[in-house]
Amino acid sequence: MKRRLPVEFLYQVFSLIVAVIIVHAIYVSMVRPKADAILLERNILMEQDAHYTPPRSLYVIIRDFEQETCFILMLWALALMGYKAIETSKERRFVFEKLVDVTAGTSILPEDTREYARSLQAMAPEDQRRLLPRALLTALHRFRSTKSIQDVSTAVKIICDTEYERMDTELSMVRYLAWAIPSVGFIGTVRGIGQALGRANEAVAGDISGVTQSLGVAFNSTFVALVISIVLMFLLHQLQEAQERLVLDSQSYVDEQLIRYLQVR
Repeated sequence: MKRRLPVEFLYQVFSLIVAVIIVHAIYVSMVRPKADAILLERNILMEQDAHYTPPRSLYVIIRDFEQETCFILMLWALALMGYKAIETSKERRFVFEKLVDVTAGTSILPEDTREYARSLQAMAPEDQRRLLPRALLTALHRFRSTKSIQDVSTAVKIICDTEYERMDTELSMVRYLAWAIPSVGFIGTVRGIGQALGRANEAVAGDISGVTQSLGVAFNSTFVALVISIVLMFLLHQLQEAQERLVLDSQSYVDEQLIRYLQVR
């Protein structure tokens, strides 16, 4: 655990830097130049034809700084969730392996636990820290020391519950980002409305182009932020479901592959 936390922290920092570089490069090289060209062409056509209705453009919708920030946060959240998803898949592969060699009809006595624990102790240190090997080793050690099957079941449940709480806590940053993205969109809404109010005198004089452009900033930022938030919340719930299923399957694995073979004389 002491070795994994710094790696995860460095991954978070590096993924944020990469997200900023990628999104900002796309905005500088493609999004804003195309949006500015579309707005310029739209203004010329509107001056030529008062009844011209400009079509909506994706580049114009996402051109502002609030939308750029939302995409940066989205990419960062996806990177964090991808890291957790890979860790969950690594944990889950043990559910499909036979970690303890127990055949049908075998009874495991307290003095037999050392023999069954050897295969688990021979695993790589990184694999031993996974949920299922830890739960199996804890069950064997607890049975040898207490000779109580009920204590073994309680210990396994505590380990699984603690692991689920840890995984849920580690998703707090993703949940914060899913909350922060709509907040950034709301900041864009406030900024756009403020700009529109500042150009009210232009609208009174008959030029409403500045007001409509500012209101476009307000509504576009909220629209983009809400769409991104919906996608992120869906993916977050899928990840949480996978983690919960991992914990439940691990607990069932210990019950079916080990605890039911335990026997006290």
